[in-house]
Amino acid sequence: MAQIFCIANQKGGVGKTTTTVNLAAGLSKVGQRVLVVDLDPQGNATMGSGVDKRKLELTVYDVLLENASITEARTRAEKAGYDVVGANRELAGAEVELVDLERRDQRLKTALAAVANDYDFVLIDCPPSLSMLTLNGLCSAHGVVVPMQCEYFALEGLSDLVNTIKQVHANLNPELKVIGLLRVMFDPRITLQQQVSEQLKSHFGDKVFNTVIPRNVRLAEAPSYGLPGVVFDPSSKGAQAFVEFAKEMVERIGKL
Repeated sequence: MAQIFCIANQKGGVGKTTTTVNLAAGLSKVGQRVLVVDLDPQGNATMGSGVDKRKLELTVYDVLLENASITEARTRAEKAGYDVVGANRELAGAEVELVDLERRDQRLKTALAAVANDYDFVLIDCPPSLSMLTLNGLCSAHGVVVPMQCEYFALEGLSDLVNTIKQVHANLNPELKVIGLLRVMFDPRITLQQQVSEQLKSHFGDKVFNTVIPRNVRLAEAPSYGLPGVVFDPSSKGAQAFVEFAKEMVERIGKL
């Protein structure tokens, strides 16, 4: 039975997509069956997995409108080692179209239930805003992985996200919880980042993953080659950190 996780943070530019594709590639490397669902109309997780969003015949848009199943819409990201349900600009229109539909926040959950036995992990890359798309992700997930930079404004954004998760947990999805916080783009030379990191650990305790993802040029370069950093340069510090994170994730899920 698949563990379904949203990679979410209401603050933009914190590395959600980088986290999604590299965690997926890392999990694949340690022998897990993985599906990535791209819920962002920009389609960055799709392109970053080596799938051309412009050539997709079926996307997550078709899944949400129930015109296609996950089985029909998924594509194999061969080099990355996992499956992708891609997204493109068309998805932006789903926001408006979903408003008047029944079960509008449960459609992804229903679709994923049909393939729950095909995967060990389903990772959902959410857009930065709290939209109907993000809500579909949160309603279908068992938990949320929150990538965050150790900066002052990131703490503010985190409290907003935690409140959102509490509301969804109370009203729509009682299974939803925060799985953990992942410190990304970390530079140990910056005092403020170390201070914020300590604050996170003192406030959230074991909800903070032990693995820290360093600021890494190779991870930043990888998307332009249509690959996760874990595949693009396996020897880079960023890639190695994500493989360690994948192992920690598998271990943590075993303990949950």
